[in-house]
Amino acid sequence: MRVADPVAFDRRHLLHPYTSPTHPLPVYHVHSARGVRLRLEDGRELIDGMSSWWAAIHGYNHPVLNRAASEQLRHMSHVMFGGITHRPAVELAARLLDLAPAGLEQVFFCDSGSVAVEVAIKMAFQFWRGRGEKRRDTLLTVRGGYHGDTFAAMSVCDPVNGMHGLFRGLLREQLFAPRPGPAFGAAWNERAIAGFEKLLTARGGRIAAVILEPIVQGAGGMRFSSPRYLRRVRQLCDREGVLLILDEIATGFGRTGKLFASEHAAVTPDILCLGKALTGGYVSLAATLASGRVLAGIAAGRPGTFLHGPTFMANPLACAVAVASLDLLLASPWQRRVRRIEAQLERELARCRALPGVADVRVLGAIGVVETRRPVDVAALQRAFVERGAWIRPFGRLIYLMPPYVITARDLSRLTNAIAEVLGNTGI
Repeated sequence: MRVADPVAFDRRHLLHPYTSPTHPLPVYHVHSARGVRLRLEDGRELIDGMSSWWAAIHGYNHPVLNRAASEQLRHMSHVMFGGITHRPAVELAARLLDLAPAGLEQVFFCDSGSVAVEVAIKMAFQFWRGRGEKRRDTLLTVRGGYHGDTFAAMSVCDPVNGMHGLFRGLLREQLFAPRPGPAFGAAWNERAIAGFEKLLTARGGRIAAVILEPIVQGAGGMRFSSPRYLRRVRQLCDREGVLLILDEIATGFGRTGKLFASEHAAVTPDILCLGKALTGGYVSLAATLASGRVLAGIAAGRPGTFLHGPTFMANPLACAVAVASLDLLLASPWQRRVRRIEAQLERELARCRALPGVADVRVLGAIGVVETRRPVDVAALQRAFVERGAWIRPFGRLIYLMPPYVITARDLSRLTNAIAEVLGNTGI
């Protein structure tokens, strides 16, 4: 059957992220997308400031990625990865291991960022069990973090200000150090790591791994921290013999001005989680990379195999597009583009600091954040942004931009102008 009114049907029957099932937020019917523009069913065009939740770094409908998908479809769209391999998975793994911090040796492909975190956590626990240390059954993380919506991932999201407080008591209780600090670019103070070090030292014999988002905390608050903090975390993990998991699902592939955010601190994790921009926003795919030491520990225990296996693991279509996306990124002047975006965001969002309702404005790489003093009316602000031809999705007290790297200066100005105008007109 053909639905006569898709938006009305959507409102009655479709669940959207973080939206009431009975009083959902308004939705906008997208007909097509090309470059940095979303074309609505009614003919309006919106400049995308979100990169489809930070994934569409090359924009939409890119001929190179379209060609890679079409070519792969001529061979196969999917084949199980149990007992079978294929060139797209091999080529993608080779590229990731070449690009990732040195010391990571094996790749586990999975479905989404949340699952990549689940896989990383399971690897850490299975590593210690393989070594006969079953007491290491706890994770240490920091407040203000976000790692996804599945259960192990939720357990290491901020327990107070995160999105999963409803599930307290159902989730495994983990250890939370204070938020990382100081801010990116600020002078280092050893007191910033004191709370983390105290917890790690006191509970080190029970901790399987430390997990955190390097440099940038994403959906948990869009905060930027000093690379020195991450270096100290790595040093302390080494001192206490604890594994380090870095969640680069949001920051991987150039978003902070480095290919991986951990490069700001010259740190290599024991386990690395990647996703979002991996396929340029075309198909859901994520990867968990691990050191040889981690995999050797898993192999040493019973049953000697890593106990995880998604049905669509290493999907050939997704892997083929990811290979093309990485090649496209590396062949482009992405560093220069990100620096240009960063400079323009700094310059044009600065005027928001004068608004009485704005608590902070901060920029790092191709990320621009305006933080308000009170939570915003998401539906009202989004409607005002759409009226100005901008697709910007606020949440909580955050109005932020993460545009595709290919955005022009003119289109980026339309986004920054929309934020300044809407916040100014609403009295924020």
